[in-house]
Amino acid sequence: MASGTPSRPSDAGPPEQAGHVLSAEEHAEYLRLRRVSRLRHRGLRRIGASVLLVLTLVLAPLAVVAVWVHDTVADTDRYVQTVAPLASEPAVQNALVNRLTDRVVAQVDVQAVTASLSKVLADNGAPPRVVDASKALTGPLRSAVQTVVHRVIDRVVTSDVFREAWVAGNRRAQSAVVGMLTGHGQGALKAQGDTVQLDIGVVIDQVQKRLVDAGFKRASAIPKIDRSVTLFRTDKLHKAQNAMLLLDVLGTWMPVLALAVAAAGVWAAPGHRVMLMVTSLGIGAMMIVLLVALVVVRRVYLDSVPPTALPPDAAAAIFDTFVRFLRDSVRTLLVVSLITALAAYLYGPGRAARAVRSVARKGTAVAGRGLSRAGVHTGHFGQWLTVRRPWTTGVTIGAGALALVLWNHPTVGGVALVLLLVVAVLIVTAVLAAATGPAPGRADPSYS
Repeated sequence: MASGTPSRPSDAGPPEQAGHVLSAEEHAEYLRLRRVSRLRHRGLRRIGASVLLVLTLVLAPLAVVAVWVHDTVADTDRYVQTVAPLASEPAVQNALVNRLTDRVVAQVDVQAVTASLSKVLADNGAPPRVVDASKALTGPLRSAVQTVVHRVIDRVVTSDVFREAWVAGNRRAQSAVVGMLTGHGQGALKAQGDTVQLDIGVVIDQVQKRLVDAGFKRASAIPKIDRSVTLFRTDKLHKAQNAMLLLDVLGTWMPVLALAVAAAGVWAAPGHRVMLMVTSLGIGAMMIVLLVALVVVRRVYLDSVPPTALPPDAAAAIFDTFVRFLRDSVRTLLVVSLITALAAYLYGPGRAARAVRSVARKGTAVAGRGLSRAGVHTGHFGQWLTVRRPWTTGVTIGAGALALVLWNHPTVGGVALVLLLVVAVLIVTAVLAAATGPAPGRADPSYS
C-alpha cells in the first residue's frame, strides 16, 4: 500500500498498528464512523428481531390449535379422553334419553291400540259408554308408554354399561377412521383408491366355524371368496387423506417452528433479556386473546344450535368437553410465558430485581453459614459450585424447560411442580455453595 493511501479502520486493526498515526481529526472521524456502523448494525438487528417477534406472535396460537386438533383427531387415546366424559354428563344424558324415548314411543301406534280395544268391546256387546270411554284412553296410554320407556332408557344410559360401550364404540370408530385416512391402521375399514371398504373376513370365518359346529361339515370347504365390501365411493377421499397428512405435519412441526422463530428473535435482538421478556409477554397476550376467542366461538356455537335439535345445556356441555384440553394448553402456555417474563426481569438491573436477588443471596448465605456452624461443610464442592454458579443455574433452568417440553400435555399444576423443583434446586445449590466452611489456615469469625 502506498504511504499516501489513507488507512481504513474497518479493514485494518487499530490505527497505530496499521503503520499510520491518525491525527485528532482523523481519529474523531474514525470513532464517528465506527459509532455509525454500530448503530446501523443494532438497527438491523432490531428490525430483524421485530419481524421475528411478529411471526412468533402469529405462530404461537396457531401452533397451540394445530397441536390440539392433531391430538384430538389423530391420537385415539386423546380422542377417547376427550369424548369419554360426555357419557357421564347429566345434560347430555337427559338429551339422549329424551331423544331415544321420543323415537321409541313414535314407533308405538297407540291410536291403533285404543281403536282395536274399542272394536273388541263393541263386538262383545259392551255398553256404548264403555266403548266411548275406551276411545279416550289414547292420551293416558301414550303417557304411560312414554313413562315406562323413559324409565328403562334412563337406567341404561346412566349405567356403567353405557359408559363402557360409549368409550369402546368411540375408540373403535376413531381408530378405524384414522387408520383408513392414514393407511397405517390394521382395522377392518380401509381405503382402496377412491373407495372405502369394510373387511368382513372375520365375520366369514365365524360363520364358517359355526356352520361346521352345527353339523354342516361341507362348510369347511367354502372357497376363499372376496372378503371386502365396498361401503361407498367418493372422489373426496384423496382430499381427506391429504388433509390428514397436512394436519399431521402441522401438528408436529408448527410448535417447533414457533419455538425456533422465538429463539431466533431473542438471539437477534441487541438486548437478549429484554427481548425474552417482550416475547414472553407477547405470547402470554396472544394466549389471552385465544381464550377470549374461545368464549366468542362458544357463544356463536350455542346461538347456532336450535333448541329443538339440542338443548342449550347439552350443547354447552358438549362444546366445553371438546375444547377443555385446548383451554388447558392455552392456560399452561400463559403461565409458562408469565414465569419466563418474570425470570427474565429478575435477572435484570431493576430495583425490585436487585432487591429480590439480594434477599435471596442473604438468605442462602445465612442458611449456608448455619450448616457450617452445625458441622456440615461442603468444602471444595461448595467452592466449585460458587465458581460455576452461572453454569449450574443455567443447567437447572434448562432441565426444567426440557422437562416441560418432553412432558406430554403438561398442565398448570405440572408447570407449578416443575417451577417448585427448579427453585428448590437453585436454593439448595446456593446453600451448599455458602456452606464451604472456614478457609484452610484461617479461622471463621463466627466461631470467635
